Amino acid sequence: MPRKPETLLDCAPITEKPGIDRAMRVAIQQARRGKKAIGFSNQQAFDAAVAKLVHAIPVDAQVAEWFVNENLIPVVRRRWKKILLNPAVLAIALALAVIGGVFAYRIHEHLRDFPGAEKARHLLAVATSTRSVLLDPLKTDAGTLSDLFFLKHRLEHYDVPAEFADFKVLGTRVFDDEEVLRVAQIWAVEKRMQFFLFPAEKNPKDGSVTDFSDWRFVELEGWTGAVTQRNGVCFMAAIRGRENDLQPYLEKKKQ
Repeated sequence: MPRKPETLLDCAPITEKPGIDRAMRVAIQQARRGKKAIGFSNQQAFDAAVAKLVHAIPVDAQVAEWFVNENLIPVVRRRWKKILLNPAVLAIALALAVIGGVFAYRIHEHLRDFPGAEKARHLLAVATSTRSVLLDPLKTDAGTLSDLFFLKHRLEHYDVPAEFADFKVLGTRVFDDEEVLRVAQIWAVEKRMQFFLFPAEKNPKDGSVTDFSDWRFVELEGWTGAVTQRNGVCFMAAIRGRENDLQPYLEKKKQ
């Protein structure tokens, strides 16, 4: 049966207790302001008087025992499972999970940061968009390029570490970057690997540079870079892949 106002008024409550259904409240308000307001008020008063009279009737003790443990008006409680499966709740939970995941990834990404890590990530972005045709063709070993960088571009200590000195080169270039300054880029034959040499990050307080001979890693959009810093110059070997793909090359010198 449709919940029309007339139908609702036939069973309208005679109390003003909270928790009344909204449709019922609307029907009662309309009845009190409409043409049948007087009749509705009289009916409410009559029902209240009858209810008062019924409550005053004494109940036999034996009959009262029947209703001691009876729940005449069961209370409907919303279960947690039903609440959690609500689409709105699920959408909010999913959004929070995504935000939390991004936040955790950012924290993890910067846990191993070192001076110059942001510059290295910037150059990884350069590596993703670089094509070999942009570099000057040159076939030689990577370890021999130090003289070229010094004689042609006046770049001191732009040396390729021994781990990558024997790698065959397809091309190279030197360019200026707004964030990194003077950068030397090398394109190697081995797995289309790219090398970058760039100025180390200086201490903002005293302008000093602290070198490190171990390898530190940065990642960006499927690319990984292994970075070391010597004589105030950073060297990064960049490859499309993970840290495990670079580890064999870094261990060659130890062997």
